[in-house]
Amino acid sequence: MKVVLFCGGMGLRIRDAENVPKPLVQIGYRPVLWHVMKYYAHYGHKDFILCLGYGADAIKRYFLDYSECASNDFVLSQGGRKVELFNSDIHDWRITFADTGINSNIGQRLKAVERYLEGEDEFLANYSDGLTDLPLPQQLDHFHRNKKVASFLCVLPNLSYHVVSTEPGSSLVTGVHAITNGSVRINGGYFAFKKEIFDYIEEGEELVIEPFQRLIDEKQLLGYTYDGFWAGMDTFKDRQSLESLWGSGSAPWHAWRGDNGTDDPRPSAPVPVAEFLDRRSAVGNGITGSRKAIRN
Repeated sequence: MKVVLFCGGMGLRIRDAENVPKPLVQIGYRPVLWHVMKYYAHYGHKDFILCLGYGADAIKRYFLDYSECASNDFVLSQGGRKVELFNSDIHDWRITFADTGINSNIGQRLKAVERYLEGEDEFLANYSDGLTDLPLPQQLDHFHRNKKVASFLCVLPNLSYHVVSTEPGSSLVTGVHAITNGSVRINGGYFAFKKEIFDYIEEGEELVIEPFQRLIDEKQLLGYTYDGFWAGMDTFKDRQSLESLWGSGSAPWHAWRGDNGTDDPRPSAPVPVAEFLDRRSAVGNGITGSRKAIRN
């Protein structure tokens, strides 16, 4: 299935995002957008549509100048003329870059890329700022079995707030408990849609307001509940927490570790990088990004 990624956010609450669009705020070697794409690629969904807005040029440039060497071990020899990767990230990804407007909401962005989903009976979508260890096939199996138009991930809020209960008509407190211990759930931003979703979106509408209400009225909207790891990256503190998990070497969302069938994510021998990197002819010009991987 194709994966629509909403990448137009400014990330005003993340200090790093003063200079880069929110999807490019880094966690470790790579931006949060890459972590989300890597998650989907692990489950076999490698055809991406990026709904661009603020900072579109920076996101395009990031992938045009992509270097596989930043997040993979490699061997450099022959004075820099030969590079051999131990693994590769994006050589089999297909990425469509679509300008969907600076100030567009999510519903407008989705409508803007409808033409790139022609012929698709269903597709996935994501806010591109939340990470999870959700086994994606489980959500998709639930979606297919129930045969509804839309499904989205419902998770416990990753907040430190406490919910307060009071007596009706009184200020007397009857209970205080952590919001994570209650029944409140939030939209985790991992969506599965049938193509009919576009019949529910009218001009200018926000996806989860009017269109979702129409789906609710027709009993066509599923909420897939999940109690495992999920974390959104809305604030600088969120980014620090995710960075700490990545730095520990045990990031829960790294479902792709060991994709080669072993506990080690790297194969035992180098793989030639010729098909992944465009090489400059002159010695000393450095290592370029994997532009061929984007264009193919």
